[in-house]
Amino acid sequence: MQSNAKIFVAGHRGMVGSALVRRLQSAGYSNVITRSRQELDLLSQQAVHEFLQSEKPDYLFIAAAKVGGIQANNTYRADFLYQNLVIEANLIHGAHLAGVQRLMFLGSSCIYPKLAPQPLKEEYLLTGPLEPTNEPYAIAKIAGIKLAEAYNHQYGRQYTSAMPTNLYGPNDNYDLNNSHVLPALIRKAHEAKQRGDSELVVWGTGTPLREFLHADDLADACVFLMEKGFDGPLINVGCGSDVSIRELAELVVKVVGFEGRLTFDTSKPDGTPRKLMDVGQLTSLGWTPRIGLEEGIGLAYQDFLKRYT
Repeated sequence: MQSNAKIFVAGHRGMVGSALVRRLQSAGYSNVITRSRQELDLLSQQAVHEFLQSEKPDYLFIAAAKVGGIQANNTYRADFLYQNLVIEANLIHGAHLAGVQRLMFLGSSCIYPKLAPQPLKEEYLLTGPLEPTNEPYAIAKIAGIKLAEAYNHQYGRQYTSAMPTNLYGPNDNYDLNNSHVLPALIRKAHEAKQRGDSELVVWGTGTPLREFLHADDLADACVFLMEKGFDGPLINVGCGSDVSIRELAELVVKVVGFEGRLTFDTSKPDGTPRKLMDVGQLTSLGWTPRIGLEEGIGLAYQDFLKRYT
């Protein structure tokens, strides 16, 4: 990518999009363009197409999405399916019509079958049933991957998809009703500490295994892949190691400084038993993450304190 290339980051106010903007700007890219939801409604095909025709970016990162944790995914199933389908279709098709040759679509590890072999390889896509609680979101993301792949096949575009593992970092969502597990634990532990509680209740059994990647590492990987000219249809982005939810909770309470005991509400769903990404394809290209989990949780907690207290 040339330093003056026009780069559109869709979803720049979210955790992933803001990390991408930070990474691009720190690398010296001087022509990064963004639009807020008020300036550009990504659910409007006409608005998206007119914007892309007007701006004609050289590169496009699609980090915009409706996202949430298990409860939100399972409650607002129609919203997650419809809105994500429309956003990605508007952007991918609109990019093609505007002559954008290079595009990266950001997906999720939930695209893989619930009981797929571990670690999750890219070729496991569409080989088995999905996790029911977030099936609509996963289906939308799979459609985005296949849509990008179809434009490559039919029109010779270089549209690729990156599948990040579980993410956390600055600008994360800490709403207890629709956040992911790590930010929810940070908020719960902080509030329990502030109240002087004797225990912290964690959803589920604590046994599921999860992999976590800091959003700044994801952004670094995405820019690395775009600069390298990676044009494979799909690539996993992660750290290649996982921890149990119990271990994660123990690490969070250590970082936050909560001194009570942990208890687990086994009436709540666990979700997929394990989601570890096979990142062999990415590491073979020469990329590895730089932010360790404990360091990253510390950074995330400082972000939480700055934004919510």
